[in-house]
Amino acid sequence: MARIVIDATSLLLRSAGVKTYIYHWVRALRCAAVQDSIRLFPFYGDIGALDHEASCAGKLQTILGKLAVHFSNTWCNPVLEAVGCAADVFHASQHLRNPPYRFTKLTATIHDMTCWLMPEVHTPANVKATLMHGDRVLRRAAALIAVSEQSKQDAVDVLGLPAERIEVIYPGVAEQYFQAGPLEAQAAARKYGLEKPYILFVSTIEPRKNVDRLLDAYQSVCPQVREEYELVIAGALGWCSEATAKRLCAETRGIRYLGYIPESDLPGLTAGAAMFLFPSLYEGFGLPLAQAMACGVPSITSRNSSLREVAGDGAFLVEPTNTEEIASAIETLALSSLLAQDLGRRGRLRASIFRWERNAQQSLAFFHRVAGI
Repeated sequence: MARIVIDATSLLLRSAGVKTYIYHWVRALRCAAVQDSIRLFPFYGDIGALDHEASCAGKLQTILGKLAVHFSNTWCNPVLEAVGCAADVFHASQHLRNPPYRFTKLTATIHDMTCWLMPEVHTPANVKATLMHGDRVLRRAAALIAVSEQSKQDAVDVLGLPAERIEVIYPGVAEQYFQAGPLEAQAAARKYGLEKPYILFVSTIEPRKNVDRLLDAYQSVCPQVREEYELVIAGALGWCSEATAKRLCAETRGIRYLGYIPESDLPGLTAGAAMFLFPSLYEGFGLPLAQAMACGVPSITSRNSSLREVAGDGAFLVEPTNTEEIASAIETLALSSLLAQDLGRRGRLRASIFRWERNAQQSLAFFHRVAGI
């Protein structure tokens, strides 16, 4: 039996990708754990529904949890070492400045290395916190999980971490995406007033998501395609430029910006898309792409970072800085239904390896090895 404590602070905060990962990971681990103990810091209650805009815990739990994190982050505070004494493994996030490692095995997840490789696409505060996480957690950890081979290699190259300390365990895609069909797609279309076939992009709007080139590419495709397909963009405004925000909110003909979409609506919205467009400049994994592929939606994505690894042969790969190449890919899929259908089929097959059940079994085996069980 392994006693595992996971830092789930992100579930109490307004967050996107990492919060989705932690939410589904914890649920999958608890389902898969037969004898192992899976506890959460800084709260111990049940996890509510996944909400990126609010806490997944009750109001009191959220307040107490945030206070616990703040208290544990005070200088030389031994509280987390005390928590670590009751665990075989403590899995830390970057929210903790002083994670326990003296009396327990410390682990963490490497999502991406963009704060080192592309600091200009992040806020200064995020870069500072992430670099501190690298020094205080990633370098100290007994072992690490990477969400892709690309993230593992980047961590080895950038931080000089030993490759043997890092295990690649792919995240999963929520089962709702594999199950979403015409009924869910129709419900989403009605709710958001989508009357025409649409090209979909889903992500928090931030610089590395390449939204301006995405908009330029759509506006440069042939009139026939623009007349037939709308471009639908879903995602909260993150730390994008004011100019990008103005473009999204300008109500340009053929472009619909939906803003933040609740997690419960995303499978239907994704399944209803004619194609999915995700030309990000860099991703550690690229969950929106994997979700679209799970829905069987033909997808266009970048041939860089982990995206080519996640896509395999299940997506149309483009150079994300080449607007003409993105536009050409849109036209190719729009004008060739056979190619689009084949790509959707191959994408769905590729996405079948990204299952939370598989992730949980691999993660538990990882924790057992770290704990020496």
